[in-house]
Amino acid sequence: MGLTCVALGLDHRHIYGMTENMAKAGVKCLGYWTEGDPETLPGFRKRFPHLPRFDSLHAALDCGADLALISAIPSDRAHLTIKAMQQGMDVMSDKPGCTTLAQLEQIKACVAQTGRIWSVNFSERFETPASTLASQLVAEGAIGQVVQTVGLGPHRLNRATRPDWFFRKACFGGILTDIASHQIDQFLHYTGSVTAEVSHAFTANYGNPGDPELQDFGEINLRSDRGTGYIRVDWFTPDALPNWGDGRLTLLGTQGYIELRKYVDVGGQKGTDHVILVNGDRCEKIDASAAGLPYFARLAHDIVHRSETAMRQAHCFTVMELALRAQQMADE
Repeated sequence: MGLTCVALGLDHRHIYGMTENMAKAGVKCLGYWTEGDPETLPGFRKRFPHLPRFDSLHAALDCGADLALISAIPSDRAHLTIKAMQQGMDVMSDKPGCTTLAQLEQIKACVAQTGRIWSVNFSERFETPASTLASQLVAEGAIGQVVQTVGLGPHRLNRATRPDWFFRKACFGGILTDIASHQIDQFLHYTGSVTAEVSHAFTANYGNPGDPELQDFGEINLRSDRGTGYIRVDWFTPDALPNWGDGRLTLLGTQGYIELRKYVDVGGQKGTDHVILVNGDRCEKIDASAAGLPYFARLAHDIVHRSETAMRQAHCFTVMELALRAQQMADE
């Protein structure tokens, strides 16, 4: 019998890609449970019209699935993760996987106790073919040793469609906990760093005084024994941009550089997943749209073989710890 999954919490749109991509990897979804009727529910039903809704969280946890896909309100994700792992499921959580250091310690303890996999879907790497190609190029030595990353994560606020919890810091955890976890993941991955030091962290609310708990700007400086990283995240995407944000990543190597224009190439080529490579022999823009998304099939493999091909468990823990410590530093 093939692998199965269940969706727990539909409060963020990332649950669409999580469910769809696991289905492409051969993992059958048995159904879903969510609290109330979140704004994302009609979109989920439209995409997956045949999936049943469980009447209760208990029923969803008792469905016998191998994997739980969790995209509830961020502050609720740790609780659902622990419940699922105690029921014998591995977990793929939307980012952030938790919102406090105490929650992270509880998840670590549960992983140690149950032997389950806790994987956070850092979608800005795992759901962008540009990132897949960049990983291949770095592994091949196309730009030498990566010594610095610059990760930019602008997002559109979309105020009219945001639920109340989006504006409550206790629920979303802060802009560095939430969005910047993507860029921390990428820094560690591309530089080959096991861990890092947060040397600077800052947040602000520059443009939304009516929402005092919202942080619309944040930045982090990271330093490891392999290199340094700068991260900027914000909620300032202008209305004229055709998508939610012009997310970019630049990798500086000892023998060249790579730039990822993941979602849009303003003034350039149409489509997504543009990779710019410059080294001693090549100076070109590459269409990376066919590079694939191996994370999901690798996670399915890991569930069966108890391996770590999708992401090391220690890496997942470290990304969330650095994001939470950066948020704490900025808040203090």
